[in-house]
Amino acid sequence: MNIVVIGFGAIASYVSAKLSEDSDVVVACVLCRQGRDNAAVDALGAGVKPINTVDDIPGDTDLVIECAGHAALAEYGPAVLQRGIDLMCTSNGALAQPELADRLSSAAQAGGSRLQLVSGAIGAIDAIAAAKVGDIDRIVYRGRKPPQGWKGSPAEDAIDLDNLDGPACHFSGSAREAALRYPKNANVAATVALAGSGLDETRVELVADPTIIENIHEIEVEGTFGRLQFRIDGKPLPGNPKSSALTAMSVVAAVRNRMARIKM
Repeated sequence: MNIVVIGFGAIASYVSAKLSEDSDVVVACVLCRQGRDNAAVDALGAGVKPINTVDDIPGDTDLVIECAGHAALAEYGPAVLQRGIDLMCTSNGALAQPELADRLSSAAQAGGSRLQLVSGAIGAIDAIAAAKVGDIDRIVYRGRKPPQGWKGSPAEDAIDLDNLDGPACHFSGSAREAALRYPKNANVAATVALAGSGLDETRVELVADPTIIENIHEIEVEGTFGRLQFRIDGKPLPGNPKSSALTAMSVVAAVRNRMARIKM
């Protein structure tokens, strides 16, 4: 399988390094902005060729993996799908923008390709998707991070992150609103919503908690299937406190599953 990655941050670096261990996978190119070629090579290795446009993607590419955020998905995603190349996405929260979701869907239809959303930093997505086959009466996602994990987000305007003496909820609303307001922090909320009742019907609570050191993701679902509760205490990738280790691992697992003779 020949792969192109979009971006060269912590997640892309992990994915490229891990997939290089597989004899039947080649990470051939990294799609990056002009002027960033050297930085991309430094991050991913000399064996990965930097390219700057979707037109530069080699014709034998089997899969493109987006590891660069909402803006990158909007900029490159439709053109990749239009070319007939499958796209794997980590920035699931970007689909909270109806116009972008429509563009991606239309491009995939025109190109005969598919957009695959990875589970990212959360689990139980298979169970939520199964529950959707019946009726989901209630679905709640609660994301808790240490105060520093919310730096640079709208949480700074809602609460005093530097002087908390206990957990403080700084957002409560729909998954769509969370994904739009917190594009770097609410991909998990969008993933849960897209697997289940949708972006407008999924309730989201975002909490700054000075008593924890890891990012905690909690899901509660009730429906005709019964009741589900799920929690992950997630660790970041080494050297990058804002990148989830499980997100990077979920990309590698998804690629390997695409090639497996027996699939999970």
